[in-house]
Amino acid sequence: MLGVDPGLTRCGFGAVDGAPGAALRLVDVGIVRTASDEDPARRLLAIEAEVERWLERIAPDAVAVERVFSQHNVRTVMGTAQAAAVVMVAAARRGLPVATHTPSEVKAAVTGSGVAVKGQVESMVMRLLGLTEPPRPADAADALALAICHVWRGGARLRLDTALSRMAGRRRSSG
Repeated sequence: MLGVDPGLTRCGFGAVDGAPGAALRLVDVGIVRTASDEDPARRLLAIEAEVERWLERIAPDAVAVERVFSQHNVRTVMGTAQAAAVVMVAAARRGLPVATHTPSEVKAAVTGSGVAVKGQVESMVMRLLGLTEPPRPADAADALALAICHVWRGGARLRLDTALSRMAGRRRSSG
């Protein structure tokens, strides 16, 4: 599972392996940075290139992206939405399922509280993955939290969708 915390300045990536009810394992974690004074199109291109590298190297079963939520700073929301769209398109191009989770969904899945603070999320990510220190910067820890959230919450949805697709395929081929 690849989790992505989208952003134009820092875009976090976190990959975990696991299943609901099973131990989680860290696969990789990192970020890509772009300069705020650079042309936005070039920044998005740099993010897209990094997404492609992660998808090629990690070969995830699915991609979870933080759902953009309304903020007071429209410029920040726009950049985050653009970065999220780049990630979603790259994953869709490969035929990968893409899920979006709100920050409160991620916090609730990882800590048990949808209003947890960053430190609590980082602490639980460390505990769940057996890390001795939190991934830095926070965008990297957030990406891991997204991946964990989707393993636990999205796995059931993915299995249900797969089963329904198979059933529909059988009906088409037998009817």
